[in-house]
Amino acid sequence: MNRAPQALLVLVAAGTTLACSASETAPPNQTEIAITTYATQNRPDVRGTTAAVSAGHPLAAQAGLRVLHEGGNATDAIIAMAGVLAVTRPHMNGVGGDAFAIFYDGASGDISAMNASGRAGALAKPAFFAAPDRDHIPATGALAVTVPGAVAGWIDAHERFGSKPFAELLEPAIHYARDGFPVSTRLRSDIEEQGGILNEAAQALYKPGGSPPPAGALLKNVPLASTLETIAREGKQGFYKGEIAQRLSAFLESEGGYLRAGDFASHESTWVEPLRGDYLGHTFLAMPPNSQGIAQLALMGMSKAHPIESLGHNTTEYIHTLIELKKLAFADRGRWVADPEHADIPVKELLDPTYLNERATLVDANRAAEEVAPGFGHEQTSSDGQGDDSGDTVFLTAVDQFGNAVSWIQSNFSFFGSGLLEPETGILLHNRGSGFTLDPGHPNQVAPRKRPYHTLTPLMALRDGRFAFTLGTPGGDGQTQSLLQITHNMLVFGMTPQQAIEAPRFRSWDGLNVSIENRVSADVFAELQALGHDILLVDGWTLTFGGAQMVHFDESNGTLTAASDPRREAYGLAY
Repeated sequence: MNRAPQALLVLVAAGTTLACSASETAPPNQTEIAITTYATQNRPDVRGTTAAVSAGHPLAAQAGLRVLHEGGNATDAIIAMAGVLAVTRPHMNGVGGDAFAIFYDGASGDISAMNASGRAGALAKPAFFAAPDRDHIPATGALAVTVPGAVAGWIDAHERFGSKPFAELLEPAIHYARDGFPVSTRLRSDIEEQGGILNEAAQALYKPGGSPPPAGALLKNVPLASTLETIAREGKQGFYKGEIAQRLSAFLESEGGYLRAGDFASHESTWVEPLRGDYLGHTFLAMPPNSQGIAQLALMGMSKAHPIESLGHNTTEYIHTLIELKKLAFADRGRWVADPEHADIPVKELLDPTYLNERATLVDANRAAEEVAPGFGHEQTSSDGQGDDSGDTVFLTAVDQFGNAVSWIQSNFSFFGSGLLEPETGILLHNRGSGFTLDPGHPNQVAPRKRPYHTLTPLMALRDGRFAFTLGTPGGDGQTQSLLQITHNMLVFGMTPQQAIEAPRFRSWDGLNVSIENRVSADVFAELQALGHDILLVDGWTLTFGGAQMVHFDESNGTLTAASDPRREAYGLAY
């Protein structure tokens, strides 16, 4: 009987090729084994020929794919997934949060973008926040709550692009809110670790008896189900001008906030022209301010001045260069990103190729910079309202059988947002208002009817004017950093979409602080420390580095690939 060759386990760096000579442990009659290894991958690339989705929870991805199977389009799938995510990832996003989106029309190639972030109320003047011990807007509580914009975004997107009845698309979300969904080990852990900020009503829902529900238990939010039914039946009128808005505004006023019923009634989404930047043979589309999308394109533009490929994947030189470029991009971002309806932002100048090339030359290859000044507006430093944050968000994306694509992101901002759950509606309110600053004269200083600075950064890439891929991630300030690394992994270092997402990542925080996954070489850690970086090694697959997702179109083969990040609860599906 012939013996099957034994499996050989080899741990090597990604992208290397080894030739293993015969040894005492080699299989019989085998003198040499050629092994080609690729980037670490623990999930398959999910491929299909017709349509694909990726969402921040498997139940959401399932709902989106079902919509596509039943003839709906990409926007229909997004709305169904957004609704489910508002229930199943309550600490990350929801009815009480904001959203941004980019749309590609498969028939015409037209691009649209929607800003569905909310505004401060009419009372939100700096004096409203004055207190002897306060020099910034609180991160939690009613003072951090702006008008939630996500619901208007769902409805406005559906009115422009949807095909199936809106109420039908919210049925899965209503079901999971009313009848419950199984608590995952990740959700239980997140509630345990981050639920301390919750008010009494939220504690009763998410930590009954003082502890989160056990994994596998059904979590229900019956008041939220009723709220979703009202939205399904009455649309924006039911949410922003009816009983829901009355309850939310009265609740926030009782908590010391500035929002009133009129602030809800006057809210509307804004259709905008996305920013564009050419990089690595693709045109990247990003949201304009009040989003930090400008920093994403600035990072790409400055990367052109450095030999990214020859630096090598996750080498000391590569990581150091990207960290230092991030500091330059964030200095300008912190100085300028604000609501363009209230501030004159030099977007064209900040993305000018000559300017970005000059900024890129400021990187010192031999030393990490602790502080970096903005290139414009030297007289004022970056706002403390735009510092680093963990960021609690969900990204979702869909590509349909008609060639349409949507890149969508929605968020509470921080874990459980403001920590305030209004008990009659079941709505947990975000804390996006904490993105404002109180600094006099800063473009992002809080003001009535103004939108705050946002970290949300959905991306879409075109190749020769045609759809190439969507890409996005949770992670606050880490979004732009993760998305650049993933883009390089795929377009420079030749990884598949799933490999590109799973490859080890790093994240620069304020000053010299850097977190790196410990799957990067130990020599690199030591060399980065020698350059002045303060390195924190992170074990395992943690939410520190986001939870990226992608749908990629391979035009040469006509196939779609849905990729999802094991660092959170994201799942991709295709057919």
